[in-house]
Amino acid sequence: MTISTRAKALRGGLLTAALLAAGAAPAQAVAHDFPPNNWLYLTVAKGDARAGHQHGTLLMCDPPEGHTRAAEACDELAAVGGDISRLPVKDAFCPMVYAPVTVHARGEWSGRKVDYTETFSSACFMTARTGSVFALDG
Repeated sequence: MTISTRAKALRGGLLTAALLAAGAAPAQAVAHDFPPNNWLYLTVAKGDARAGHQHGTLLMCDPPEGHTRAAEACDELAAVGGDISRLPVKDAFCPMVYAPVTVHARGEWSGRKVDYTETFSSACFMTARTGSVFALDG
């Protein structure tokens, strides 16, 4: 049996070497893992999230897909490790009109669960605070 086992190992090694020499490569993983590593289901609701009309989309970042500014949103999230609360606040001139919007993100970023909810006094303040992440309408 020892001879048979050695012969099989030798044949397998020679076959692998021949395939690699001929240019054949081992099978590659599928380009899109599912579910992807970095994804968030994002919703924006006018008013209180429980009573307002909600608009939502799935943001995937490998490659960026989901809404019109997905690439920008993925870059912003990557810079803060997927922690929406750490996104830098942008300078903005927002009118002092109270028109609340509630945002919610749930999903996964680099193997960690994400669950973020916040109500902003207006869409302008939401954009200044969250950048492109909740820019679902373009």
